[in-house]
Amino acid sequence: MSLNNFAVVYNNNISHSVEVKDAVISVLVKNNVKAEALDVDNLKNGFDFVIVVGGDGTILKTSRFYAKYKTPIFGINLGRLGFLSQCSAENITQAIEKILSGNYKLEDRIMLEFGNYTALNDFVIKSSLSGRTSKFSLKINDKKVCDYLADGIIISTPTGSTAYGLSAGGPVLVPSLDAFVIVPICPHTLTARPIVVPDTEKITICGLENESTYFFSADGQEFMEVNSEINISKSKYSVKLALLNGNEFYSVLRNKLHWGIPPAKI
Repeated sequence: MSLNNFAVVYNNNISHSVEVKDAVISVLVKNNVKAEALDVDNLKNGFDFVIVVGGDGTILKTSRFYAKYKTPIFGINLGRLGFLSQCSAENITQAIEKILSGNYKLEDRIMLEFGNYTALNDFVIKSSLSGRTSKFSLKINDKKVCDYLADGIIISTPTGSTAYGLSAGGPVLVPSLDAFVIVPICPHTLTARPIVVPDTEKITICGLENESTYFFSADGQEFMEVNSEINISKSKYSVKLALLNGNEFYSVLRNKLHWGIPPAKI
């Protein structure tokens, strides 16, 4: 794949993003590559490759936009965890040289879809009444599974399984799995547990009793009120996440989530 035209997406609300964006463009120009800076709130199409400067939130927003164009995304972390990022600001030159030499792989990450909304991480449905639990009904392929009395429901992709779903007690899924996770948030019963389902299933969440309006969010960035059934399925689009060779999922678990590492001695 010929890479001649790069977009460098940055988030002006993140400290040092402008300086790091300028450094990325400088390295690209030195390698005789065309590069254009784009604010994350003003994205456009027409690039061979996109480098994102910021945290996971910036990458999520950029990914949702470029998924429909099948444009590869590569993240440089300026946030806290940076689980979707592949390098830090200190390793820009080495990372770009690897990309330009083809020393990377593309990994397709499945997305969720509800109406005009898509999500790389998750959809979250919560009660419209703040501070109280609600009853939710779960159906899969139009067949009732169960009712939840909970603070909300998370529908997560494998990519998003290490985000809100993990904090709510859900499992970690390897990104290459074709599956979704349904995680109740603070359920009021010991028998309510997360469910992993194939990504071919249609997931329906609807309210019970007199509550007809719920808050819906996509990747924690797009919000709306819903007063009807929420039918969630696999999106026809997927995100092409560029990964540097050698930076595989299990090493990311160890290095960023400190997976299985015992507490340090005091």
